[in-house]
Amino acid sequence: MVVLITGGAGYIGTALCEQLKKDESIERVIVYDNLSRHNFNLFIGLHKLDKRFEFMEGDILDSRNLRKAVKQADVVYHLAAKVTTPFADQDAHLFEQVNHWGTAEVTYAVEESDVQRLIYLSSVSVYGSGDSERNLDSGLNPKTFYGISKMRGENHVSRLSPKIETHIIRCGNVYGYNRSMRFDAVINKFLFEANFHGKINIHGNGEQHRPFVFVDTVGAKLVEHLHDSKPSSTTNLVEHNFSINDIAEVLLKLYPELEMIFINNNMKLRELKVKAEIEMTDLKVLESRMKAFGEAFTF
Repeated sequence: MVVLITGGAGYIGTALCEQLKKDESIERVIVYDNLSRHNFNLFIGLHKLDKRFEFMEGDILDSRNLRKAVKQADVVYHLAAKVTTPFADQDAHLFEQVNHWGTAEVTYAVEESDVQRLIYLSSVSVYGSGDSERNLDSGLNPKTFYGISKMRGENHVSRLSPKIETHIIRCGNVYGYNRSMRFDAVINKFLFEANFHGKINIHGNGEQHRPFVFVDTVGAKLVEHLHDSKPSSTTNLVEHNFSINDIAEVLLKLYPELEMIFINNNMKLRELKVKAEIEMTDLKVLESRMKAFGEAFTF
């Protein structure tokens, strides 16, 4: 089996590569990435990937190069995307180009190949926001350019489902340590600021909820779609729905001297809760993971 990962050098791509390294049935893994985030950390470190892994630098908007990569694969994980915090609303053109039309290029390439399975990492941002908890039966109503672009990407992937096996995974806010870090994600950002600055900034009153999932959980769940043939599916990948104040409470246990600065604390910001597929609502789970992350800082 040959596996292709678009965006394979990124935060979640790195977690997936670490999981795939354990699977001896895989013949080759092609890591396809344009390195636009200067994410070189997958390529260094003492815990090396083995010789089955190969790197192919390329952009999903480069049709010719993308088709060369897809033509070699049996299974495609499409992770490449321009990502942002859930309710940021900027760079409309880039989101449209990369997340919408880039995904279209992936599906066109898959359609012309012998790929047996396409797994697409979408986002819970497609649900928009609101006071009620969202689930798979909830209508899609994205509120940001990012959410809109991921919804349009889903449409391209769904178009292929009558022809090949497709899996759309709507991912919550990812957090946790690995060597290809993202520090724009809220929990990761808070941990960095608490550790090095001794303070965090909380926008609004902090009561706004967000759906979260641990980065290693994402990698493990992606691997579950690798082998046995299953009907095409759409799933939500969420473990917790925590408020920003819940996260701050855990940070205070880890950093008792932490200063919290509320910005516009009279404002209630947009709310998003998504029914957790993997129910882990205990703050102790979050605390143990955040503690391990904090211990990974070298000073």
